[in-house]
Amino acid sequence: MCRVNSVGRPCSGVKKSLICLMLFWKCYFPFEFSMDKKGLWEAILLDLAPLIGKPQLFSLFKDSVIMTEENGTITVGVPSPIALTFIRQKFEVRIFESAKRILPETREVVYEVHGSLVEEKHPNKIDLKLFSQVSDRKPVRKIPNRQEVVMEDGMRSKMFNPKYTLQNFLPGNENRLAHAACMAVAAKPGDIYNPLYLYGGVGLGKTHLLQGTGIEISRNYQGKNVVYMTSEKFTNEVVEAIGSRHTKSFKERYRNVDCLIVDDIQFFAGKTKTEEEFFHLFNSFYDNNKQIIFSSDKHPNFILGLEDRLKSRLNSGMIVEIPSPDLESRIQIFKVKSKMLNFSLSDEIIEYLASSVEGNIRELEGVLNSIICQSKLRGRDLTINEIKDLIKNNLKPKKNSSIKDVIKMIAEYYGITEGEVYEKTRKKAVVKPRQVIMYILREDFDVSYPTIGEKLGGKDHTTVMHSYEKVKEDLKTNSSLVRELSQIRSMIT
Repeated sequence: MCRVNSVGRPCSGVKKSLICLMLFWKCYFPFEFSMDKKGLWEAILLDLAPLIGKPQLFSLFKDSVIMTEENGTITVGVPSPIALTFIRQKFEVRIFESAKRILPETREVVYEVHGSLVEEKHPNKIDLKLFSQVSDRKPVRKIPNRQEVVMEDGMRSKMFNPKYTLQNFLPGNENRLAHAACMAVAAKPGDIYNPLYLYGGVGLGKTHLLQGTGIEISRNYQGKNVVYMTSEKFTNEVVEAIGSRHTKSFKERYRNVDCLIVDDIQFFAGKTKTEEEFFHLFNSFYDNNKQIIFSSDKHPNFILGLEDRLKSRLNSGMIVEIPSPDLESRIQIFKVKSKMLNFSLSDEIIEYLASSVEGNIRELEGVLNSIICQSKLRGRDLTINEIKDLIKNNLKPKKNSSIKDVIKMIAEYYGITEGEVYEKTRKKAVVKPRQVIMYILREDFDVSYPTIGEKLGGKDHTTVMHSYEKVKEDLKTNSSLVRELSQIRSMIT
């Protein structure tokens, strides 16, 4: 029986014939074996078809093609940004695993959006009739052990993107502490900073740090079983285990894990069964000195709907915030990324971009990619005026007011003196303006919690966080507060 898929199911039909023929050919003609791009994509999707299911195959992978395959890099073209987002979120790791099985020299799989694929009859498009025998439902199965991914250096690791290493992470002023904490954990997992909890907005490198730490632990301690997963994946496994009555095998499998890394833990909130299973799993890991690492978009105390007992556990270790990159870091990001892409930018342009684009790392990379794309299309370097015109939609309105100006304007708006803001008082007339000040400084100016607390008379950063979250929640139901903040923002800008 031919077994080639990730859960050990027997192949059947055209899939069995194709894969077995490939394996036979590679065994007897190892130096002459080759596969065109269309055949490679068919083989990958046929391998994954039982896991993906017919509905998603026909909706997400229709009109997708392999654009290029060279030097171990497979470039997949997809017809829309929506398809790209779903494929990356749900199937990126599995596609890489399948590509690696079929074409062992594969080092990475990258994706590009080509809207023209919907209309064009691309020569690499696959025939969807091949998937007519795929079941509409994913098979009910016992939860398998997580599959391994072979890294470039031959090390076997768990569900990691080989590009996300701690060595190629760019530490700046804003994320230096988070990077150092990850390096320390990778050196002595379970010994210090356990659990390690990273939080911050999107596109700031949390996933890169988490996966890089897992890769480094696997390299330093090759006998350890290291597992990385998203919160969505963990939730799906809990649901599947309960639905298929395999909760015992689910729990047994995690007994063999030495380091557990969970991304975007805020999505556990409100999922009672998931929180319960994770709570017990956390206790087991902690009691046995096994390393646990998490990320979230906010501090655990301010994840609404998360059980208090779980918040308490998450607060028991090292908590590190990753704010947006500052000017110096943005300059460094543009320099390093442009060098990695073999694209030259003058110091003048880099300084302009860094001072104008105040987004996260993904937004900075997006701006750089746009410039490179336009430069290649025009066959020359862009002038600074052309770059200004190109990125104008990426620029946020400038707010030139200082922190002191903001405090003074908001105090005057609410009819109190600036001095009252700094006083240690719980008067309602002062508390609300102070909370609004904290919210505006954090939300609009991206000032860190400790800095806000320091500027407002030495308040603790947890007080600032509480005020920020309170205003954020009140805005959902308080229309008067919405109008007030709109007026205050108009005054500031």
